[in-house]
Amino acid sequence: MTAARTDPKDHKDPVEPVAGTPYGAVRGRWEHGVAVFRGVPYAAPPFGRHRFRPPAPPEPWDGVRDAGAFGPTAPKPPYSEAFAQYLSDPVIPGDDCLNLNVWTPEPGPGARLPVLVWLHGGALTRGSSAVPVYDGHAFARDGVVFVSVNYRLGVEGYGLFPDTPPNPGLRDQLAALRWVHDTIAAFGGDPARVTLCGQSAGAISAGALLAAPQTQGLVRRAVLQSGPPEAAERDKVRRMVRRMANRLRIPATARAFAEVDRGLLLRAQAEAGRLSSPVLGGPAFGIVVDGDLVPRDPFEALLDGEAADGVDLLMGWTRDEYRLWLVPGGLVDHVDRLGPVAFAGAMARCHVGHEVPRGYRALHPDAGPAEIVGQMVTDHLLRLPLHRLAEARAGSAHLYEFAWPSNRPGLGACHALELGFVFDTGEDPHSARLAGEGAPQELADAMHGAWVRFATTGDPGWRPWDDTHPVRVLGDGEPHTVSGPRDAEFALWTRPAAPPRPERSAEPTLAVRRLRRSVAAVRRR
Repeated sequence: MTAARTDPKDHKDPVEPVAGTPYGAVRGRWEHGVAVFRGVPYAAPPFGRHRFRPPAPPEPWDGVRDAGAFGPTAPKPPYSEAFAQYLSDPVIPGDDCLNLNVWTPEPGPGARLPVLVWLHGGALTRGSSAVPVYDGHAFARDGVVFVSVNYRLGVEGYGLFPDTPPNPGLRDQLAALRWVHDTIAAFGGDPARVTLCGQSAGAISAGALLAAPQTQGLVRRAVLQSGPPEAAERDKVRRMVRRMANRLRIPATARAFAEVDRGLLLRAQAEAGRLSSPVLGGPAFGIVVDGDLVPRDPFEALLDGEAADGVDLLMGWTRDEYRLWLVPGGLVDHVDRLGPVAFAGAMARCHVGHEVPRGYRALHPDAGPAEIVGQMVTDHLLRLPLHRLAEARAGSAHLYEFAWPSNRPGLGACHALELGFVFDTGEDPHSARLAGEGAPQELADAMHGAWVRFATTGDPGWRPWDDTHPVRVLGDGEPHTVSGPRDAEFALWTRPAAPPRPERSAEPTLAVRRLRRSVAAVRRR
């Protein structure tokens, strides 16, 4: 489906496309045969009386609103220098940050094309729909209406306060999904064929929405890239808020936080989270069980079959997820040097005894401490939950592993590397930040084509999960399906854990402290 690269619709009428929304009409642009509408508001600016509150409808407008440029991005701190060399994160100032973008080959009612709604990653603290890698042209070129969404981040979207409802960022995403359901037909989409897709924090968000009672009937299919459904511990989120409040010398309430200058709030947020990381844990923002939108842990709800009945799933990971967390700034070398302390920290992070790292070392005798720790934590946080979800959804779930190693030194097939291939944006310089020069176009054709087929038919091109555990491997030679490529590692987690030896019981705490100090040292560079 990616073969038609000549953009045969370049002959489109030069008159700019116009589409109606519930709040007013918007004017987009024709770009290479595709109609693009950017910065379309789906909710009111989340400031003033809407600060830290659930999203409210936007004010209607008269006439036709211009939708030629990306709208404002949500407030967020910048990446550290170590990570900024790999990840793009443009900042567009302005209050009207609850906006979305639409790429469509056929605007106007009647086309009834499949729709893909994209939730960006960034640990719920960074990222936006304006990241160039997320350009939706290739999806529209291949017959899918593509929608990308901005939502509130960090303390604005996921702070836990006593005086306002939790999860406003997730509620933003729900508001965007409702907008799509009510409006996308005007842009050529079919509201009955919506695929919700996200990567990393976007995948975690998509999983939470799949389990939410309010999304019934809004989503037909879902793609979870490198992120499982989960709920964060409420105390973990509260600790982030308390840390910020202590630094700002204010009460830990939404009312008090709303009085703080936004720039100062972002600096306090960045400082409060500097010791946290996917590998080591620590206080962080996350989606919490709230008794309403998130009535229970989304992972457990989906495992039990209580939610998303009949929703097709495409789920997967990259072979070396952890390398994006450890390679920037040289943290991987710190972990290798720490050796036994690193293993102890991983055991504390994963709540296991010595038998699990011993098993990984036996399976991978040539691997160093950083690789074993990284793969252990990746399996614990990401692969095992997706594996369990596939087991619960056998017959309607497809799994993949992205295995192409970056041309940039040390990154391997790291977290987020697959995005330029999924979006077929490998020629963009921003994709080359992670992939390096010379990323294979044939791999982009294979991955992007699989996502298009899944959004269109529910079948990405390989058999769904069954008792043979099929996983599509993309990037290790020609795309091929392997049965149970990580079953040996996963089996280590199901064995009874040996009780920790008393004389070593305090070691994990010391190990985690030392590792977090290493993280802090790298992030200060």
